[in-house]
Amino acid sequence: MLETSVRLLRLLSLLQQRREWSGAELAQRLEVTTRTVRNDVDRLRQLGYQVDSATGPTGGYRLGAGAALPPLVLDDEEAVAVAVGLRAAAAGSVSGIEDASLRALTRLECTLPKRLRPRVDALRSATVSAAGGGPAVDATVLTTVAGAAHNHERLRFEYEGFDGTASARDVEPHTLVYTGRRWYLLAWDTDRRDWRTFRADRLRPILPTGPRFVPREPPGGDAAAHVLRGVRSVPWTYRVRIRFAAPAAAVAERSTPTSGEVIPLDEHTCELVTRSDSLRDLTAYLNGFDLPYTVLEPPALIEHLRALAARYQAATSPGSG
Repeated sequence: MLETSVRLLRLLSLLQQRREWSGAELAQRLEVTTRTVRNDVDRLRQLGYQVDSATGPTGGYRLGAGAALPPLVLDDEEAVAVAVGLRAAAAGSVSGIEDASLRALTRLECTLPKRLRPRVDALRSATVSAAGGGPAVDATVLTTVAGAAHNHERLRFEYEGFDGTASARDVEPHTLVYTGRRWYLLAWDTDRRDWRTFRADRLRPILPTGPRFVPREPPGGDAAAHVLRGVRSVPWTYRVRIRFAAPAAAVAERSTPTSGEVIPLDEHTCELVTRSDSLRDLTAYLNGFDLPYTVLEPPALIEHLRALAARYQAATSPGSG
């Protein structure tokens, strides 16, 4: 019985890893016969899992959507990734699911092995310090886009460009990339016959999704690197230079790949060269470093901070209320 239970868990894990498996492939992975695979699939169905099968000599199996969500089998890496993602969502990086994320996170951490907790805590610290300052994205948008990319299905959506111009797009979605401030979709634009990067907070999916497609190799073979190169080339309203009274390593570990360039000056000081469209967002971002700094440029940011300082001073002066 124990051997059968272990095999069922391995089978369930395989079905969750890929869209479809043949009976022969599953039998080879589990080191059993195809007849045993069929029997194990029937056992999973009795436990409430929706496993769809195709007829034929080899047979094909895939995990379908049932009436209720069955338990998921996660390996160590997946459990850590889910825990960190839920903590980021609970903190508000994805709008509309903060409470649900917190409830799910509470359940997960009750069963999380002790050996994984240090890894989750370390990754959480990096995620929290990197987030903030970017627009929140509706959770439905992210799940719709991610589902289309995962299933290799064409996606249509309405998109608002940088200049406010609206357009209708038909794409082959490849990857969602989170830079620590914004979500981006890398996709093959079927009308323009080229790769395009879209901000997720500016797109509105049109359902249902389209036909399936054969995924293409992303530019340079690295979707995230391509998106980051494009993000760094976008024009911004303010070019910013900040001098920190802290080592470059301390500033770099609190920044993100798209935050800008950290330039060491000596062992105790460095400069951060970055850019922004909003002085308010930039102020919140700099305060998140919790390190002493001096603004070198632009003058608009210096005046903005002086005005804030005067306001805070007035708020704490005797008789100000």
